[in-house]
Amino acid sequence: MKEAEIMDPGMENMVGKEESPPSYAHTEKKPTDLPDPEGREAGNLSAIFENPLAGIPRAQLFADVEEFCTKFGLMDDVEIFKKGALISQDPASATSLPELTEDEREAVMREHTHRWSQPWQLYFLAAMCSLAAAVQGMDETVNNGAQAIYLKQLNITSDNIIGLVVGAPYLCCALIGCWLTEPLNRYFARRGTIFISCFIAAVASVWEGVCNSWVNLFIARFVLGLGIGTKSSTVPVYAAECSPAPIRGALVMMWQTWTAFGIMLGNIMGVAFMDLPPNLSWRLMLGSTVVLPLVVCAQVYICPESPRWLIQHNKIKKAYTNFKILRPTELQAARDLYYAYVGVELERKVNTGKNFFTMLLELFTVPRNRRATLATWIVMFMQQFCGVNVIAYYSTTIFEQSGYGLKNALLASMGTGILNWVFALPAFFTIDTWGRRNLLLSTFPLLSLTLFWAGFSFWIDDTKKRVAMVTTGMYLFEVFYSPGEGPVPFTYSAEAFPLHVREVGMSWATATCWCFNFLLSFTWTHLVRAFKPQGAFSWYAAWCLMGWIMVLLFVPETKALTLEELDQVFSVSTRKHAAYQIRNAIWHFRVWILRQKLEPLPNFYKGAERLAEVGDAAEK
Repeated sequence: MKEAEIMDPGMENMVGKEESPPSYAHTEKKPTDLPDPEGREAGNLSAIFENPLAGIPRAQLFADVEEFCTKFGLMDDVEIFKKGALISQDPASATSLPELTEDEREAVMREHTHRWSQPWQLYFLAAMCSLAAAVQGMDETVNNGAQAIYLKQLNITSDNIIGLVVGAPYLCCALIGCWLTEPLNRYFARRGTIFISCFIAAVASVWEGVCNSWVNLFIARFVLGLGIGTKSSTVPVYAAECSPAPIRGALVMMWQTWTAFGIMLGNIMGVAFMDLPPNLSWRLMLGSTVVLPLVVCAQVYICPESPRWLIQHNKIKKAYTNFKILRPTELQAARDLYYAYVGVELERKVNTGKNFFTMLLELFTVPRNRRATLATWIVMFMQQFCGVNVIAYYSTTIFEQSGYGLKNALLASMGTGILNWVFALPAFFTIDTWGRRNLLLSTFPLLSLTLFWAGFSFWIDDTKKRVAMVTTGMYLFEVFYSPGEGPVPFTYSAEAFPLHVREVGMSWATATCWCFNFLLSFTWTHLVRAFKPQGAFSWYAAWCLMGWIMVLLFVPETKALTLEELDQVFSVSTRKHAAYQIRNAIWHFRVWILRQKLEPLPNFYKGAERLAEVGDAAEK
């Protein structure tokens, strides 16, 4: 594919003209023989990640495939790999290739006409990832009901100590847990990292349940963060690398959907054990989270390892075996394997001789990576500063402050968990059709409105009316959070970075999430004490409005593209993307609010048919 162009009067036509070197897509060189990127400036690295097969003469492409199959002992399947390479070379014309049989042509077409017709093993893998997400959701919210009891049992009265105990796992995630993702994935692969993280979570759950002081509880919850951090960084990446592009967003967003399910289970545990003696009830609440991680540990090694991780570690035959498990036909498995292999070889040239710290530096020095880093920072930051975990961690005490008794507060908190899960389900059907950006842009204003609603309701003097209004505001917040800022951040972050910095990039994104998660959990009691609930809720309501602006300007759309094609999306300069989106927002305001009849704006992306549908600008 050629590099995307912007149809933008008054601006340069070529995206990143000042940053990108000429394309090598139409030379007669092998994709793995492209000029050494190490000799270029850091700002020019992104250009080599265009479709490396485009423009290669058929005879040479076949010779390259034969060399690949000979090298890795796949000559028995060389003909199917040749067909796969032809499809990867020009996906838009795949169904017209004379080399394909009718069955093969139909299989390629079904990827778009029957997106959900996939092998059962892919859905089994998605189920395992979903259970891992539920582990995390329970770990987060089971403390909601427990802390209303153990604060009294352990005589914890200081706001700082309350914040430390509640936020201990997230402090560990930000400082240590997320940054263990790269080394653990390097040595233990995706499945091994998931196993280790869930085992740590199980041990920490038992530890929490037997603590006898706030110091012991703080340490146990801090250790819990070692499991949460690596799991939250690895599971979405694992799902993204195993999923086909047309349904990748839906399968990866299962992480957040079932995190919401775990959040609901955590709240249910609070209700289930609330009538037991206080010194027993909070221990059973915290200890109840031991079951799900053990189930994941038993299930994870039944799933296939990520084929892209295997390619990166030169285990090509095993990667082909796994792709055949995860794709409907051998043709699609061969296509995805060869295309991913070529991309990995190009990335390997960029990554030669680099360590964790140089790759971390590249998140900010390489323009393509820097744009992904900014976009993922925004969505992860806003997942916390939209205020959701104020409700997840403190809803029981908030409901008590509004006028509920403890038992009714626990029941009301369970309601927030149920709504969080139920309303995450619609995003399963919209995240790959309506898109990541649209889900965020349509829900942020509503999140702001509901937070103002909940906060201002504390000015109502009548207890019954105040309770009703606070509950309604918080429930509506969950309704609008769950299909938008709930599922999008982890899905978006898992797919935004190129393979050679994916673990480091995901570590950055999740560390951002957990860092601000800790700040939110640590500071909430201080905010309420200083500004009352009205001001505390309004603080996060204002941030939701800021989040809308940041998403509009700096977060590109990523729906329905392969992980390799996203390199083109993030090669668009930030300045041009922001300028276009401002004009696009003005156009929508004039058309839909002022009811003016205007010509549609030109497509933001030009030159690749599959990229023409990316972003709001392409929605007509």
